[in-house]
Parts: sequence; C-alpha cells; structure tokens
Amino acid sequence: MDFRAINSILGRLLMVYSLSLIPPILISIFDVGSRNELYAFIATFLQSMLFGGLLYGLSYYKKKPGVPRIKEGFLIVVLYWVVIGVVGSLPFILSTELGPKISLSEALFESFSGITTTGATVLQDIDSLSYALKYYRQQLQWIGGMGIVVLAVAVLPTLGVGGMQLYKAEIAGPFKTNKLAPRISTAARRLWYIYLLLTILCFFGYFIAGMSFFDALVHSFSTIAIGGFSPYDASIGHFNSINIEIVAIIFMILAGINFALHFSLFHYTPKTFKIRFSPSGYFKEIESRLYFVFLFLVCLLTLLMLYSQDYYETHSELFRHGIFQAISIATTTGFTNSDWAVWPIGLPLLLVFCSFIGGCSGSTAGGMKIIRFVMIFKQGMREVLYLIHPNAIRSVIINKRPVSERVISGVWGFFAIYLFIFCILLLLLSLTGVQPLTAFSALAACINNLGPGLQDVSQNYQSLSDISKLILSFAMLIGRLEFYTLLVILSPAFWRT
Repeated sequence: MDFRAINSILGRLLMVYSLSLIPPILISIFDVGSRNELYAFIATFLQSMLFGGLLYGLSYYKKKPGVPRIKEGFLIVVLYWVVIGVVGSLPFILSTELGPKISLSEALFESFSGITTTGATVLQDIDSLSYALKYYRQQLQWIGGMGIVVLAVAVLPTLGVGGMQLYKAEIAGPFKTNKLAPRISTAARRLWYIYLLLTILCFFGYFIAGMSFFDALVHSFSTIAIGGFSPYDASIGHFNSINIEIVAIIFMILAGINFALHFSLFHYTPKTFKIRFSPSGYFKEIESRLYFVFLFLVCLLTLLMLYSQDYYETHSELFRHGIFQAISIATTTGFTNSDWAVWPIGLPLLLVFCSFIGGCSGSTAGGMKIIRFVMIFKQGMREVLYLIHPNAIRSVIINKRPVSERVISGVWGFFAIYLFIFCILLLLLSLTGVQPLTAFSALAACINNLGPGLQDVSQNYQSLSDISKLILSFAMLIGRLEFYTLLVILSPAFWRT
C-alpha cells in the first residue's frame, strides 16, 4: 500500500475542498445577520487547508509519492468522504446559532446528509438560520452531487492515470469502465460542464418562476444534486407556487438521467460556434426510456390512489401535489410541497419503496438504479428459459449489446449485499428502540439518499437517539458509495495483497 500516494492526493483534495468555504465566509462578512458565523467558517477553512497541506507535505518527505493503483484509489475515496463528512460538521459545531444546541452525532448526521445528497435533517426552525448557514447546507449537497472526487480529478490533472482509480470508485452504476473521453480528467470535466449547465438553467428557471436570487441559487444546488435540502422548514411548499413546482419537477427529472447521456446529446462545432441538441437520444437508451416509464407509472398510481380516496377537493390540487411528490420521492430528491407522509391506504410506504429503484446510473439520484433492475429482470427471464431449454445459449442484451457475465454477477452481488446490509442495519436500528415503520422508512430514506421518512422522521430526525443517527449516517455513506467501494477496504484480501 503506497501511503505516500494516498497522503498526496488526500491532502490536495482537502485543500481543494477548503476553497468551498470561501463563499460562506464572504456571506458572513457582508450579511449582518451572519457575522456571528464568521469564526466557524474561517476556523473550518484554516483547519482543512492546514491539515491538507500537512498531508501533502508529508507525502514528499525524503521521497516523491508514486501513482496510485486501484487499491489506493478505493481507499482514497472512502477516506475522503469520511474526512469531508467530519470536516463538514465543524461549521455546525462551531456555529454560535447551532453549537450550543447540537450534539456531535447530530452535526455529523447533518454533514453526511448534505455531502451524500440525502437531505435528511436534524435541524428545526431552519427558516430562522442565518444566510451563511443556509447557503452552506445547500452547497454541501451541490458539491457532493456529482462527487467531490470527480471534481478533484477534473481540476487536478496532476493525478495522471491514477485519476481513473478515483473515477471508477466514485461513479455510481454497474458500468464503471465506460469513458467519455480518452483522458479521465477530460471525462470528469465534461460531467461537471453538464452539471454546471443544468445548475445555471435551474437557477434561471427558479428565478423567473418567482424565487429571490438567493432562494433560486440554493434551491438549484439541491435540485440538480437531487439532495432535497431547503432553507425553509416547509421545503418547496414554502413558496406555494405551481410555477416553481413545475421548474422543480423538470430539473428533478433531468438530474435523474445519466449525465454522460446528457453530454453525448450535445454536439458542438468549434469552427462555426454551433451547438446542436438531440433530445430524441433520451429514448434510444433503454435505461432512460424505462426511467420515464417508471416515473409515469408512479405518478399515475399516486393520482389514482389519491383520487379513489377523495383526498383533495379539487383536481388541480390532486395533480399538483400528487405529481410533485411522486417525482420528488421516485427520483430520491426529497422535496415536499405537502405532508405526503399522512396520505391514505399505504401510499407513503409505496413511494418509499419506489426510492429503492431511484434514477439512472451515472446520475445524482440515489437508490439501486434503473439499469440494475433491468438486468436483474432479464437475468431472471433467462433462468426461466434455461428451465425450459437447458442447453440454450442466450445473453442478456442491453441497448442491443450483450452484457458480460461479470457485470451480471456483479449486479446480483450488489443486490445480495444491499439486502444483507439493509437487514443488519434495520435490526440495529430496532435494537435502539426505534419503532418498526419509522426504522424501515428512516433506513430506506438514508441508504437510498432520499431524506424524509415516515412517522417520527417525516419532518426531521431530531427525535432519534445519537446511536440511531450514527447508524443512519453510516447508511448514507455506504449508500452513496454503492457498497462495494466501502466494503472492499473492509475485506482482509484488500490488505493482504
């Protein structure tokens, strides 16, 4: 294990992350109501920069660090997410507003929820927080949305070929070897171009729909990140605006699509400065097609169940709240415009189950991803065929191409590990005294990076014990890294070879 390479990259990544604290520092300086938070952000900035610089300096002591291999890549990703989760909690702990009334476990929970784009919160009366803290929470989600490590690979080309190991460990989905470009730094930059473009478009959409500059900015962060944080306790419902909700629906759907697919549909001609966009390409990929079908069916089923119970007095209310919440939960965003947790006939539980599917691979959505369910279904159908024709030879076909048996076995392995870990964590939560439905929905919401749950955690997670919050923080992390990245470093074989 080349710990010099690990220290070198981890140190540079930490120094890059410390730069993200400059905006909340500036807000604390210029906003009168946020000046009490200046110390918290400056102290966090200095600690992150100094610690990162120390790690980087130690890596060059007497000997230059080498290029990280895949083993070091996995360890760097896990260590970085853990370190950033801890560093991200410092402004909450040092805050003059929150520090006296927030525990260490709650600060860690809020930080990990932000950086993993989960959107669960332990905070109450968010409306009264200073602008600096409100901005900081939203920025945490935006940075974590596409992946801090992918950002670092994009801006630190000095990582060289080792950047591929970070990219493979970070990007969600079963097809981790696909590249957007020959150079991994170029591929990472292209992903961030799309991410930034969607954020800008979402900002203008919210601003035109009636949000203030600040609200449009911070909500665009959490929308494109599919995070669900909001600077208001009532979330999107605070604005009571159908135009704002329509903008949110559009960009929640777009953010749930593979970002590599977004990029592939743009065609830029440098000589003539022409940009062409081919939206028909979204319907050529099986995953994006089924993603649209999935969202349509969830919306349809939600509307039918609400209509059958006469839950809303008017059709406009039915469509407005039903479609918004169906899209928000199914894409694992977690925005709310109504109290969906009290909807009738098991509909809230159905929506929580939809979060297990989530969005497309390579998107900012949580869940197990559409493509994995497609492959599991097709593999199941192939096994049925083998029962009828034992000697038949048939491949699993995705987008008219056969999928390798290694990918298929990896998907089944992921599914098995997911269920096993979910059951273990659910048992641990139950042993802490959490009621069964609350425990199930809280764990599902955290491991799928959804955010809001049912019963005691429908509004926030304040009522849970410190142990429960730490368990759920671990669930957020392992769900964001899609299990394998974290579990591989816990394997004895990882350290033996």
